[in-house]
Amino acid sequence: MQTLWTLTSHPRPDYTTTGLPSRCDSVIIGAGFTGLTAALHLARAGRSVVVLEAGRLGAGASGTNAGFVVPNFAKADPAAVRARLGNDKADALLSLVGAGGDAVFATIAEEGIDCDGAQTGWLQPAYGDAMARLLQARAQAWQALGRPVEALSAAEVAAETGMSLYSGGLIDRSGGTIHPLNYLFGLAAALTRHGGQLCEHTSVTAVDRAGTGWRVTAGTSQITADSVILATNAFNQGIAGRMGRTGVPLRVYQVATRPVDATVVARIAPHRLPVGDTRQNLFTYRLDRENRLISGGMAVNPVGALSRVGRHVASRLAAELGLPATPGLAAAWTGTAIMTPDFLPRLYRFGEGFFGGIGCNGRGIAMTAQLGRVLAGCALGAPLESQPIPLRQASALPFHRLTPLVASAALIQARLKDRLTRIA
Repeated sequence: MQTLWTLTSHPRPDYTTTGLPSRCDSVIIGAGFTGLTAALHLARAGRSVVVLEAGRLGAGASGTNAGFVVPNFAKADPAAVRARLGNDKADALLSLVGAGGDAVFATIAEEGIDCDGAQTGWLQPAYGDAMARLLQARAQAWQALGRPVEALSAAEVAAETGMSLYSGGLIDRSGGTIHPLNYLFGLAAALTRHGGQLCEHTSVTAVDRAGTGWRVTAGTSQITADSVILATNAFNQGIAGRMGRTGVPLRVYQVATRPVDATVVARIAPHRLPVGDTRQNLFTYRLDRENRLISGGMAVNPVGALSRVGRHVASRLAAELGLPATPGLAAAWTGTAIMTPDFLPRLYRFGEGFFGGIGCNGRGIAMTAQLGRVLAGCALGAPLESQPIPLRQASALPFHRLTPLVASAALIQARLKDRLTRIA
């Protein structure tokens, strides 16, 4: 599948291997943002690391997202997290999540990753007066944690977006945008520079206990390791099903338009802020380095959805942003995100020394930078109970195969709720 990122990326590296070691300190299953970040931290700590990727680098969510770096929660705020976890555990998680954008851009700088990284900030316009008040309280809560978050007035949001329908908003100065595939390639290159090994097209078929460690089987090869990290996100086949079936998969469609002209850019993104509003049927947009608009959406009916949603998103961009015409598309693609039932990240322990992490909930770049670091800490022996991400039991959701129907019903409800909010 061609995405904007495959069309504009650096030359694709080849991590095909003809042989695997018989032993290493840690095996990571999955070479997305989470897995490669965990592997990089372990390699920096002097551990021997092998990352096994069933497909091609970037084939999953790490290569098919929109490149937004958003250091907060999609469906929760500090007050809700405290109500669920209690103040101490909540503050640890909030501090971790709030620093996710800084962690991404620090890695980019430290490893010299060329991925169009731009820490311009992230803007969340408020749809409706009630949401404006909620974002104002949310901004104050993040400020109390030391984060560079501010509430904006309706006029300030209009100045940043050219849109007058919003009642206010929130800006997090530590957010931004990247070219996600080039970021992924950069993480892979950094891992190998630090002595780690990455193997594409290498499916793991079994993970079994072997003495005090683990035996990982991939094809005809077996690796014995002290620790194993499962970082397979929404995939739910084979070994990945241990995590993938614990959340709700969401099929997300992304589009990139042909470049818009400078006068449009000056009106809708004078400071090149990526935007994601508070509507239930979320409206987002950002610019890439060539001034292509990138946005996305979901489909109630998945049949033939890629072209249909692509046209709809382009039309919505034109209508919402007041463009002179519906922009032509440079690329349209799709990927799968995963939502946990409580919209919070979570750690899993599948046995002593065998860990997994999931739950970016639509915040996959900033959250993975922190999730990968926490998983590396677990592999290095840090107590799981002291980690800022909650440790949960890995239980498959009942009727997991029916969750796409639940997502479609939720989208219908969201669109109706947005209409009612606008009428009110």
